[in-house]
Amino acid sequence: MKKNLSACTTVLVGRDATIDGSTMAARNDDTFGPLNPQRFVTYPAYHNHPNQVKAYLNKCVIDRPADGYRYQGTPNVDYKKEGTYDESGFNEKNVGMSATESVYANERVLACDPLNTESGINEDLIVAAVLPFIDSAKDGVAYLGKLVAKYGSAEGNGVIFSDKNDVWYMEIVTGHHWVAQRIPDDAYAVTGNRIAIQQVDFADSANFMWSDGIQEFVAQNHLNPDKHGWDFRHIFGTANVFDQHYNTPRQWYGHRVLNPSIDLDPLDFDLPFVMRTNHKITLEDVEQILSSHYQGTPYDPLGHEGTEHQKQLFRPISLNRTQNSHVLQVRNDLPEAASTIMWMSFGVPTFTPYLPFFGNAEDIDISYRETPEKLNMDLKSAYWMYRTLSMLVESHHAEFAQEDLDYLKDAREYFYKWVNQVASQVDGMKPAEVSAFLSKETHQMVAEMAKRTKELMAQLVMHGLELSKLTFKIDKNL
Repeated sequence: MKKNLSACTTVLVGRDATIDGSTMAARNDDTFGPLNPQRFVTYPAYHNHPNQVKAYLNKCVIDRPADGYRYQGTPNVDYKKEGTYDESGFNEKNVGMSATESVYANERVLACDPLNTESGINEDLIVAAVLPFIDSAKDGVAYLGKLVAKYGSAEGNGVIFSDKNDVWYMEIVTGHHWVAQRIPDDAYAVTGNRIAIQQVDFADSANFMWSDGIQEFVAQNHLNPDKHGWDFRHIFGTANVFDQHYNTPRQWYGHRVLNPSIDLDPLDFDLPFVMRTNHKITLEDVEQILSSHYQGTPYDPLGHEGTEHQKQLFRPISLNRTQNSHVLQVRNDLPEAASTIMWMSFGVPTFTPYLPFFGNAEDIDISYRETPEKLNMDLKSAYWMYRTLSMLVESHHAEFAQEDLDYLKDAREYFYKWVNQVASQVDGMKPAEVSAFLSKETHQMVAEMAKRTKELMAQLVMHGLELSKLTFKIDKNL
């Protein structure tokens, strides 16, 4: 079986903490290498057809119900080698799912309940096994919990579920044990690959869910290191030097963006998972975290403040191996049929825009739906176009950064206008009409962004040619 290597970063925001009353569930999907092409698809609903979904990376086979909802996914192109990994999307009931944030349990707990690597549920098929069958975020936790109980888990995985009211974060940490926490309406949460959930209140079933027998499991095996309380992170998680250089700094920087007045330590093992701010959180705030590389600190590998040692000290949030970065937003101020939007970047999010895709637009543009395994210079593929832009900007970052930032700012303004104008027109439409209308408008938006992006790329290439060191000015006096 392929080792779990999806090293991601997650940001979650409750509806009362956002500027527009939306819920936001966001994650960077990071893979082992810089090129692991993905595409964006819609899987159709089906009826009266019991079936199975099979993993490509182990022997897991999940029985699926006879009826399933339409849902979105962002699968790998080479699924037979890399696994399917649908990663993120909404279903037709306006429920979002993002899976997974890889998490790692300590050896004490794994010795007592090992992962079922041979045939347990894994990231390869987890979206296909759950998203078509759930009607709410909390329903998603319960449904996946039953699958873990039946099949076991092959990996440690953090799974996000969201709807118009709730955002839930579920951490599956051993072969059969997990805990899930509802993000409070007035709060946000940030994590990156470490087990994140802290104190669990077993008397509060409205805000916490857990696997059957987890308290007895911990007590019988003497797994709680704390004298008081029941801290999920302390019991099941790790706290080592690797965490301090790979994981905790990303959580620290997310809090730094949203709570700049609070002094936190990037090496602190006990950084909070859930926090509150004194301001409303915007979509740009969430995108800023997911696209960041420690800007404004000595740890920025693209910056000028720190020493070379400091610049290499911590793993950035945005990477060249971030295959897709997404924000699943449910806007309660829009008509329900157009309320779900997956903002998605297929390039390195530092340099590329988050395009808005309505959850109920079934017809995905061909530039996203079809991705070749290798780069074609016609740049018809959105994945390869935005990754090419990423490479161009980073190659001369000091010279190209401002042009790219201007392009991203103009794109956000265009997207905000576009979403509000398009969504306002769906009232009174039948579902099929909604899908056709949103799909048509989305095709136009995608084409507009391809035009803008290629214009920027041409501009950067010409600018780059002017920067060549293979030049020579002859002295007129010679």
